[in-house]
Amino acid sequence: MPEPVLYEERDDIAVITLNRPEKKNTLTDAVIQGVADGIDAATKSPDVVAVVLRGAGDTFTAGYDLNPDRDAGPGEHWSTPYGAKGPEPRDGAWDPVRDYQFMNNNVRRFMKVWDCPKPVLGEIKGWAVGGATDLVLCCDLLYMAADAHIGYAPSRIFGTPTTMLWVYRLGLEHAKQFLLTGRAIDADTAHRIGLVSQVCPPQDLAATIEADASRFRHIPANQLALNKLLINQAFENMGLRTSQMLGTFFDGMTRHTEEAYRWVEDFERSGFRQVIRDRDAPWQDYGERPR
Repeated sequence: MPEPVLYEERDDIAVITLNRPEKKNTLTDAVIQGVADGIDAATKSPDVVAVVLRGAGDTFTAGYDLNPDRDAGPGEHWSTPYGAKGPEPRDGAWDPVRDYQFMNNNVRRFMKVWDCPKPVLGEIKGWAVGGATDLVLCCDLLYMAADAHIGYAPSRIFGTPTTMLWVYRLGLEHAKQFLLTGRAIDADTAHRIGLVSQVCPPQDLAATIEADASRFRHIPANQLALNKLLINQAFENMGLRTSQMLGTFFDGMTRHTEEAYRWVEDFERSGFRQVIRDRDAPWQDYGERPR
């Protein structure tokens, strides 16, 4: 099977590419670990001044793979880094600590992007949906194709943001506008509200972000690292890590409500695509946008 994440160094930059285009680069354990490993490699490399994070094909990522075990290869299954003595859980029981450890393992790996001492530039094309935003909002600068969309659709049911960077990047009004509704955000709106740094024609996106990433070679690495650390620390002083802990706990809660159980059961009765259509039709976004 192809590598789920590709890593390349060239022209002073590292390029980390989510490589499941046939699955819209949906996130599995192997994909998340591949991104974390790529960030570690770029951090250690003396030849890398900045990092570009992108997706292969026409989409950055459509979020978590809700069926990761289907035709999964080695390393594709989710892992739970938590071992503790206790009774065998009964069928359907929810262990909030185990759930938190499972999801927080993803948050820790996403936050490697935030903690990387080198600038990380995120490339948003097509769609960045749900869990995709937990990852890409950890980047330092975001570049977006003019026809792309970003949004946290699980706000409507079955999720809360785990890295919870929406409120820190957008402020109160816009964070509530888009998290309470889960609305998809088009590129012009994302730029207007300060969510992304630059909007590019789709055909120019890759070249633009790579050129800007490479330009960081003109600034000393220690200068970049210290400025990034200073900026990030200001947000951490505002409670970022506490917000992430709550967001990760609450995410587990939203997946274990009666409404969530019934929503998942509808997958069997109506099919996954129809259930998603029913979720988004009242808002006329994502796959239900008027043509």
